[in-house]
Amino acid sequence: MRLDKYLCDMQMGTRSELKKIIRSGRVTVNQEHVKDSGTNVTETDLIEFDGKPVRYEKNMTYLFHKPGDCVTAKKDSMHKTVMDYFPPELQILNPVGRLDFDTEGLLFLTTDGELLHHLISPSHRVEKTYYAILDAAVPLEAVSAFAGGIDIGDDTPTLPARLEIVSDSKPYAANLTICEGRFHQVKRMFAAIGCNVTYLKRIREGAFTLEQLKRGEYRKLTEEEIALLKAKSYEKN
Repeated sequence: MRLDKYLCDMQMGTRSELKKIIRSGRVTVNQEHVKDSGTNVTETDLIEFDGKPVRYEKNMTYLFHKPGDCVTAKKDSMHKTVMDYFPPELQILNPVGRLDFDTEGLLFLTTDGELLHHLISPSHRVEKTYYAILDAAVPLEAVSAFAGGIDIGDDTPTLPARLEIVSDSKPYAANLTICEGRFHQVKRMFAAIGCNVTYLKRIREGAFTLEQLKRGEYRKLTEEEIALLKAKSYEKN
């Protein structure tokens, strides 16, 4: 591939920026200065940027704090999308699953098709925890009802879920952990017990939380974190 594309894929800058950087002599290929951005390179070449190696990664995965003002899609003719928060060089990412327009919280984006499939596959039952603010108090019996699976109008009841009552006074709040991804599932589960969701945030998926990420912020996962994510995702409960 072209040298500028190699560096762009590794988020070292935009293609136009990198052409100037390469011409300035800040990039070496196999310890030789190269000033032609169209130079062909491979993943086995030693590419250095300002003296630091830039190793080509076939796949990338990011953890993103989705705000409640965008749709989980690559493109949308009417609404802002999660991709509007990412620079041009990261538009190759794909959202893993979806969060509703008004739902905020943890969302993975990746270029790894195999990882994406395993994270959204119902058979792998990756746990996701949501924090919900409700318009009514959660009945105590809902904890055991959710643990056994409830009817939300689908052909089959939900899989067992863990419900934790966070506040039994205004503002009423609860944490719900599920391992499915049915349409509007969390909102429908609470509606089934007489509670309407007024605010919803995904706070955990698998072993990952939002940490200190603010709305609209993201970070790249390390190789070790991706390995952990894959290991947990591939386990069947």
